[in-house]
Amino acid sequence: MERANLTLQDRLVKELRLRRISTMEAANAFAPHFAADFNARFGKEPRSAFDAHRPVRRDENLDEVFTWRTQRKVTQSLTLQHEKRIYLLADSPDNRKLIHRYIDVWEYPDGRLEIRADGRVLPYERYDRLSTLDSGAVVENKRLARALEVAKAIQEQRDDWRRSVVSRTHRGEPANANHAERRPGTKTQRAFTAQDIRNVVEQVCSGKKPKPTFAPRKPSPALTAH
Repeated sequence: MERANLTLQDRLVKELRLRRISTMEAANAFAPHFAADFNARFGKEPRSAFDAHRPVRRDENLDEVFTWRTQRKVTQSLTLQHEKRIYLLADSPDNRKLIHRYIDVWEYPDGRLEIRADGRVLPYERYDRLSTLDSGAVVENKRLARALEVAKAIQEQRDDWRRSVVSRTHRGEPANANHAERRPGTKTQRAFTAQDIRNVVEQVCSGKKPKPTFAPRKPSPALTAH
């Protein structure tokens, strides 16, 4: 495809313009003529007619061949981060040996995700850093209870319409919603300061219900013509 960019992005565009073609239907009708003319002018016979294609072997799994693989580091609390999400591993002696190690994250073409280490698939729980945390998750996960409480409190004060997650529209998932009116008493993630987070942590540790520590956003003054 890269070798054809100068053809498809330059020569083909000019050919369409010269023929005053501006619709998809007209372009599709012209495409076979353009391909035949282009191949006749620039095509070359291969040096060898040998077909190097081969059938898939029985020991080959195309789903695994076409996985997107990355490495992520396991934290002290047996978590790792991947594409703005937190993955929590089970607390077991084998998994504790993985702390501070880099392990593999496999993402399959159909969207499935596996976390692997030393040839084995590891079970996990997933938390979206920008989604609304379930209250039950805070109770069920004792190792992350305080951290999840703080995260949930901050999320309630955050305007998260701009969801920084990886697009999956090519898999049929809907696109992220457009910007909605910001809720009163919230601010953007970038607008949070260290003092705001410190205040939330202190309120959570003291058992108090966290409240916004900043003033609500003032509406912008209306523009008037003079």
